[in-house]
Amino acid sequence: MSLFIKKPLDKIIADAGSGETSLKKTLGSGSLIALGIGAIIGAGLFVSTATAAAESAGPSVTIGFILSAIGCALAGLCYAELSSSIPISGSAYTYTYATMGELMAWIIGWDLVLEYAVGAATVGIAWSEYLNNLLVQVFHMPPVPYEWCHSPFEHSLPDALGAVQYGVMNIPALGIVALLSLLLIKGTQESALVNGIIVVTKVSIVLLIIALGWQFIKEENHTPYIPPAGTFTDHMGVQHHFGGLMGILGAAGTVFFAFIGFDAVSTAAQETKNPKKSMPIGILGSLGICTVLYLLFAHVLTGLAPVEFFRTSGKEASVVAAINTFMPGYEWLGKLVTVAILAGFSSVILVMLLGQSRVFFSMSKDGLLPNVFSAIHPKFKTPYKANLIILVIVGLFAAFIPGEVVGHMTSIGTLFAFILVCAAVIILRKTDPDLPRQFKTPLVPFLPIVGIIVCGLMIFGLGMENWLRLIIWLALGLVIYFSYGRKHSKLTNVKDILPKASDFEQQ
Repeated sequence: MSLFIKKPLDKIIADAGSGETSLKKTLGSGSLIALGIGAIIGAGLFVSTATAAAESAGPSVTIGFILSAIGCALAGLCYAELSSSIPISGSAYTYTYATMGELMAWIIGWDLVLEYAVGAATVGIAWSEYLNNLLVQVFHMPPVPYEWCHSPFEHSLPDALGAVQYGVMNIPALGIVALLSLLLIKGTQESALVNGIIVVTKVSIVLLIIALGWQFIKEENHTPYIPPAGTFTDHMGVQHHFGGLMGILGAAGTVFFAFIGFDAVSTAAQETKNPKKSMPIGILGSLGICTVLYLLFAHVLTGLAPVEFFRTSGKEASVVAAINTFMPGYEWLGKLVTVAILAGFSSVILVMLLGQSRVFFSMSKDGLLPNVFSAIHPKFKTPYKANLIILVIVGLFAAFIPGEVVGHMTSIGTLFAFILVCAAVIILRKTDPDLPRQFKTPLVPFLPIVGIIVCGLMIFGLGMENWLRLIIWLALGLVIYFSYGRKHSKLTNVKDILPKASDFEQQ
């Protein structure tokens, strides 16, 4: 059979309604917006902003946010059309299977591991850093020793005596991933009320930082707003483009991680009361709200402290460090930020782990992954074996890989997924023009093509090292596909691909 055999839309929709999953339709537009904001505002905002300012763009990190927002908005329009037309879980994997065929569906499904699994590891590493801040600043306890909260590929800056500490493994990051994975196995999920409380808390903290920090902005920290083009070498010896156009592109690729999560709304399509109306509102609404908050937050943060501060102080906990150093009298805000961020990070990790299990579950149902990934617990009715395997994968990344490495892998993997989603809209308009579309992406194919170009530019800004990581990752995925997935694909191993009319009559 062809590598590009497509899964017919009729079959996708029939499979979704076959009783294989028991998903209740309980979500409305407001709940979806809250879900999106809950997934978006996390490690990306509180960690990536300072990282991008220090390593790439200085105060012009806000321009990087604008570029990232444009790319996300264009992809978001495409997600909105596809999720309202094909309201099925599986997100970009399912859309690609219906439009570009099995091989591309496998590639995007494997690529989504970079977004969800590696993304969960990235947030877990940030969680670990803020845990230390909580222990020291709030509870006045000693922090977790450096070697047990950093990967073996990291080392500290020299102290006053020139001594350097080396990491062994990140135990807190592994611990939070394991805890939340076990909760998912048991079936514990955040209710709409709890998720809403977390969202209100996180948004309130961002608004507090913007409102109270605005008076402490120093104009010299914003001058020049776009630093002259040059290079910067961090303490790990990695060289970065700093300033100018390449610095802004690099910042866009870095802060793009802050937007990851809005597409997770599309995985809840089968649980939405009116997906054709609510999915576009949830995806684009959460993205719009977060973009405004991000721009204001980045402007305040880079105005509080000079670039050199973010290079040498605070690291992953730079926001708290900046508040404690440059906002005298507001140390209480730093403590509040630390406590609330840990709760917020936990919800982001939970959503990422849940999204990953959904994608693996769908791929396993199609035969592209072993049946173990779709095995359901007899009591809890959850894909418990998939969650355990994901725990191991994410746990290894969180424990042994540096945060900036996994963060960039997450960004480049998601950007690649967005490119394919934009292409899927163009293809589906041609191959199935009569498909009912409650929401239509405007100016097709122009806007999807622009989305592909913008996302491609951000991938370019992430540099050769990250391109190679993506290529190696995809090559590994192709080995697995040709050695297992292609041989066991249910679509390529049946004679009657399309469901019969009698099947629908019986339903």
